[in-house]
Amino acid sequence: MFLENTVNHKEQFGWIEVICGSMFSGKTEELIRRLKRAQFAKQKVEIFKPSVDIRYNEEMVVSHDANEIRSTPVPAAANIPILADGCEVVGIDEAQFFDDEIVRVCNDLANKGIRVIVAGLDMDFKGNPFGPMPNLMATAEYVTKVHAICTRTGNLAQFSYRKSQSDALVLLGETEEYEPLSRGAYYKAMRNEKANNTNNNKTDNTDLNF
Repeated sequence: MFLENTVNHKEQFGWIEVICGSMFSGKTEELIRRLKRAQFAKQKVEIFKPSVDIRYNEEMVVSHDANEIRSTPVPAAANIPILADGCEVVGIDEAQFFDDEIVRVCNDLANKGIRVIVAGLDMDFKGNPFGPMPNLMATAEYVTKVHAICTRTGNLAQFSYRKSQSDALVLLGETEEYEPLSRGAYYKAMRNEKANNTNNNKTDNTDLNF
């Protein structure tokens, strides 16, 4: 369970909160909730997202449920410290798309007394740790893992299964490209995909023999 920390003005250091999980698990929804609470408390808040993420809006951080909060798109993590000067709370969405510098940036901000809230996918579509997320989770004071519901079994889902044939690591998409799957459903889907690819290759090789 995540318990929001309270600011101790005698303490000169902030902290890092990481919200992680699969596609459609509510990561951005939870990020927006925490940031809006801070705004309501009149704290100075800045929100950032990678400029590559333009699925819903170029400037807004938008959840799948259409909740939104204004943000600043940045091309690299190194841009964040300058723009976050004087802030009390910094929010970062889709952290998996940033370069590894994001880990140092977040720790530097926390060391300056800033509360840093980061959201991102913890695994890519192949089930591997995604970008800088493992290191962010390791250095954060608080890690919240949220889950989607598996579209095939109804169990908790932690994998983001890519339905399209693209093998690119970064492929922005929604329900047309991805679906959240449980461990069992993901394993079966990947096994079937591998079998289909093997059969297709056999067919192609057979055609070449004629």
